[in-house]
Amino acid sequence: MTPIKQWPSGERPREKLLARGADALSDAELLAILLRHGVRGHTALDLARDLINRFGSIGRLVLADEGSFCAAPGLGPARFVEMQAMVAVVRRMLQETLRTSSVLDSPQQVRDYLKLSLAGREYEVFVAVFLDTQHRVLIDSELFRGTLSQTSVYPREVVKAALASNAAAVIFAHNHPSGIAEPSRSDELLTRALKDALALVDVRVLDHFVVARGGVVSFAERGLI
Repeated sequence: MTPIKQWPSGERPREKLLARGADALSDAELLAILLRHGVRGHTALDLARDLINRFGSIGRLVLADEGSFCAAPGLGPARFVEMQAMVAVVRRMLQETLRTSSVLDSPQQVRDYLKLSLAGREYEVFVAVFLDTQHRVLIDSELFRGTLSQTSVYPREVVKAALASNAAAVIFAHNHPSGIAEPSRSDELLTRALKDALALVDVRVLDHFVVARGGVVSFAERGLI
């Protein structure tokens, strides 16, 4: 095995990024830079490729729970902490963007933010993103927390939170720890009840997202709002 530092400069991930930009790098090359070094018999790039194959994608690796992450060869608690810090930085960057522009102009950023916030949870949580009249984020709140498979949501408490935030609109989101982002019948009924309750105080429900490691599903896109 030839160490990366002995490769031609145009093939080393760090030098390649500096010369051509991050978009020119593969997922494995980007991950290799974050890992910094490999393990015995494997370069950082070899390790990165092995990890992406193990988890299925770089996204699933980043969003993996601590147990799964640390059990992978070449990883451990220190690297898990570093990865979580990186995710938090990205999440806060997305949050800043959503606070200064209409969420309707940034639908993919809303999805990315919610996935980074919710997909890795091992229990179900229900989140409300309260918006002003221009559909900019006022605050996002974790309103309810449940178990591995369900959580209880109370429309009255959601209305109180919307009024306290002086919200004009809201986006709901909850996660499915099972990994399957598919709305259930109870999800549909809850969304309808929340929409009816909030209509009484002139707060519009713009969407409800179901988030899982496997993806994000929009109620609005499904015609369920």
